[in-house]
Amino acid sequence: MKMKKILHLTLRKKWFDLIARGEKDCEYREIKPHWTTRLKGKRFDEIHFRNGYSRDSPFMRVEWNGMHIGEYGKQPVYCIHLGRVLEIRNWKGRE
Repeated sequence: MKMKKILHLTLRKKWFDLIARGEKDCEYREIKPHWTTRLKGKRFDEIHFRNGYSRDSPFMRVEWNGMHIGEYGKQPVYCIHLGRVLEIRNWKGRE
């Protein structure tokens, strides 16, 4: 059985909530050496988002739908395309 390739990202609450509610379909990362090493030329099966660092922090699994280089404002960024939300745990944002 092939292991899934997972991209792990931590998000602030605002962005986590928007993705969980289906209102945001792209996540951006600056083009810097750290993100280039992690992202350039790579493909993933899923993205695992966390909002915080504790064991019970909100967690979400989302399909990876590819990536391209674009602009956010006037700054070049990696645009990570988000697919369906597959799972959400410990999230109280549906109020």
